[in-house]
Amino acid sequence: MAATSRTSAAAASLDPADPVDPVHAVAESLQPQLSLRERKKIKTRTAIRRATYRLIAEQGYEATTVEQIAEAAEVSPSTVFRYFPTKEDIVLTDEFDPIMLREMRSRPASEPPLESLRHVITEAARLSLVHDREETLQRTRLIAEVPALRARMMESVADTSRLLCDVLAERTGRERVDLEVRVFAMAVLGALHETTVYWAEHNHEDDLLDLIARTMNTLSEGLTLSTR
Repeated sequence: MAATSRTSAAAASLDPADPVDPVHAVAESLQPQLSLRERKKIKTRTAIRRATYRLIAEQGYEATTVEQIAEAAEVSPSTVFRYFPTKEDIVLTDEFDPIMLREMRSRPASEPPLESLRHVITEAARLSLVHDREETLQRTRLIAEVPALRARMMESVADTSRLLCDVLAERTGRERVDLEVRVFAMAVLGALHETTVYWAEHNHEDDLLDLIARTMNTLSEGLTLSTR
C-alpha cells in the first residue's frame, strides 16, 4: 500500500547510508514540533541503544552490564536507568509507538481498523529494514533467543496495546476498556510479536514484509485449510 504523505516525505528524506539514527530522524520528521529537550532525550536514548547493541554483538547479552553500557554511551548508570528501567528495555524500546499512534489517527476515518494497522505497521517495518536493518535483525534474534527478553517483550506488547486501545476507541466510538477493543489490539500486536519471532527462528531468510502481509491476512480471513 502507498504510504501516507507525511511518512513518505520522512522516508524520502533519509539516506540508508546516513549515520544519523533512522528512528530518531523519522520521529523528528513526523513530529517537527518536538522541543529541544525532547530531541536531546531521543539522542540520549539512541546513544544508549547503539552502545548496548555494539557490546552485545561483541560479548553477548548476559555478559553485557548496565555499567559497561553507560561507559560506552558516555553517560552515568543512573541516566541509563532513567531512560530504561531494565536492561531488557534498552533492547526492546524504540521510538515507533508514538509514530504508530500518530499515523493511525491520520488514516481515513472510514478505513477498517485492521487495514489502517496493516498500512502503518508495514510502513514502519519497511523503514526499519531500509534504515536500521542490522539493529532490527539483532533485536529480533535476541528476542527469539533470550528468555528474559521474550518475557519483557510480552509486557511491552501489553503496554503498547493499552495505547492502541485509545486510538481504536476513537475510531470505532467504543470505550477503550471494551472487551472487543482490548481483544483486537492484543490480537494484532501478539500476532506481530509471533511474526518477528518466526522470522528470527528462520534465520531472517523470509521477507519480513511478506510475513507481515501473511499475518494480517490470517487475522482478516482466519485460518484456512492447507492446500499442501
